[in-house]
Amino acid sequence: MFDFSHFLTDTYAVALAAVLLAALIYLSLYYGLYHFRVGRWKRKGDTSTGQATLPPVSVVLTARNDAAWLKENLVYLLEQDYPDFEVVVVDYLSHDETQFVLKLLKDYYPHLKIVPFKEDVNLFQGKKYPLSIGIKSAANDILLLADPDCTPKNLLWLRGMVRGYADKGTQIVLGYCGMKRTKTLLGALQQYDTLSYGSQYLGSALLGHPYTGSGRNLSYRRSFFFKQGAFISHYDVADGSDDLFVYQNADRHNTAICIDSDACLTTEPRKNFRLWHDERRHRVATRNRHRLADRLRESMPSIVGVLFYVIAVLLLLRGTLPWLVVAAAVAVKWAWQIVCFSRLTKRFDGGYVHLAAPLLEIYFILANTILILLPLPNNRKFKK
Repeated sequence: MFDFSHFLTDTYAVALAAVLLAALIYLSLYYGLYHFRVGRWKRKGDTSTGQATLPPVSVVLTARNDAAWLKENLVYLLEQDYPDFEVVVVDYLSHDETQFVLKLLKDYYPHLKIVPFKEDVNLFQGKKYPLSIGIKSAANDILLLADPDCTPKNLLWLRGMVRGYADKGTQIVLGYCGMKRTKTLLGALQQYDTLSYGSQYLGSALLGHPYTGSGRNLSYRRSFFFKQGAFISHYDVADGSDDLFVYQNADRHNTAICIDSDACLTTEPRKNFRLWHDERRHRVATRNRHRLADRLRESMPSIVGVLFYVIAVLLLLRGTLPWLVVAAAVAVKWAWQIVCFSRLTKRFDGGYVHLAAPLLEIYFILANTILILLPLPNNRKFKK
């Protein structure tokens, strides 16, 4: 039996243990409501994709010096099994073979629409202006947004995402773009990061608090985009064509998620740490535009995670609580975390990264703190 006599007389240790238990309960609920729930999500109602119910759609991409990606991926978009759609590609100041790739594909695919820019007329920063021009050039109301480096898992991507509009009140559909698996540590880090980030914004939407999405797989209505003022309210910020637009305009009534297998995209892992870290910094660069209460809610899992491990170490150092009790609390957290994260890896083809989820989480707790403390300046030109 454990001896708790010294522990019960140590008020400080009792307080620490109470906070440790509260942190364990919070994290357990978070893993269940986000990782497990997203992993087990199933669409309600009719999932058929009969042609009679499929509205015309426009896929919009912005490209700059993306010839290699367009050669590899654009055909998969142009060959989609869908009755009425177009693909709009904004070629913004490319000086590689992008224009030749697009012209060649245009000869074979008349539903490819090319919007070329020869001069830099972007008075703003980032890709919001060229993306707005692409949206303005689109012929259809339902828009699907992706990047040139994204690949549909099959030729049913359009059908899969359009199912998100089953409810007539839906204006925004949040999708998911996964990371292709590799056998490297950097690949595992990117896989975990993509899964956990996707779980957080998709899980939040399921709970009725949509706050962001991924521009690699995002859909909304063209009419809604212009009715809400497009990107005008945040043109002064380089990033946020996905984050800020969703944050400012999404709510529980007009937003749906679509993560059926055929609705997901994939992208290649970044080849080195610098490129990946730069991409992650851009992803959080607009969070200072979120309300303080929302930023706190978005950061709470990391904050509580830090608190959990710090208190566990303090209790071990204090020594009044048997170390096996602290170890049991950590073991329970890790076991439930692995179980919940395994649902994500199964749904999104994440391999076995869930087995290392507790250790990877510790890394990202530290890395995300650095991202928050070292934000990007909002002065960059067009970049994916």
